[in-house]
Amino acid sequence: MQREIPLWEGETPLFDPAIGQPRPGLKPFFSGEKGHGALIVCPGGAYAIHAEREGDPAAVSVNRCGVNAFVLRYRLLPYRHPAMLFDVRRAVRLVRCRAAEWDIDPEHIGVLGFSAGGHLAALAATRFDTGDPLAVDAAERESSRPDIFASCYGVNSLSHISESFAKKLLGKDDASPAELRELDPAANVNAKTPPAFLWHTSEDDLVSVRGSLDMAAALTGYNVPYSLHVFPHGGHALGLAAGVPLTEDWPELFNRFLLDFGF
Repeated sequence: MQREIPLWEGETPLFDPAIGQPRPGLKPFFSGEKGHGALIVCPGGAYAIHAEREGDPAAVSVNRCGVNAFVLRYRLLPYRHPAMLFDVRRAVRLVRCRAAEWDIDPEHIGVLGFSAGGHLAALAATRFDTGDPLAVDAAERESSRPDIFASCYGVNSLSHISESFAKKLLGKDDASPAELRELDPAANVNAKTPPAFLWHTSEDDLVSVRGSLDMAAALTGYNVPYSLHVFPHGGHALGLAAGVPLTEDWPELFNRFLLDFGF
């Protein structure tokens, strides 16, 4: 296993050493098969922690179908938006920039996230940019648009979540409608949003399944391909959902989705 790869070798945008968190980075999980794509894995944890069950195990799972993975250690509270979005965008750029070095297909770089990490993955897929062609840093010349995204019981819409979620990320109680919209993945879907894999359980009492249904409706409106799975069993934060009837099938369904989209 290689050591963690820093997202930025030099100055990290919005980094504050006084907060006491390490600089953001990527933990690589190479599949050993050349020419496949790669996934940036964003564990959940309410932007307060990185849930271990949603990091390394997910990376190992996608390795089984030949896809490479990088577990992203993005910034957590008390960092505020857009620091976390900067991190996931940079992760996509960096893997794309170094794809030849790692025998990765640069046209198949995706993002997989869980819960709050699912929110981050969905934001990466709906609020990307094409890169700066004049940047000195080679990675910054790359697009931050993922080629697919997967949100597992993620906060895909702000319509069915506590207002405190957005307020914490913004660090303010008087956020404007425009500021809130920046954090709402479903509200930012457009014709360039990449294909999606979404799953949720109908029993989730922490992040409502209605957010994933909202996302599916938004994707439908722009004719963006997606695979939506709503399972009847299990609550929230299931990770790979081992032992949960039907829900435990999602990793295999997702691996088939990846291969179908050329990963």
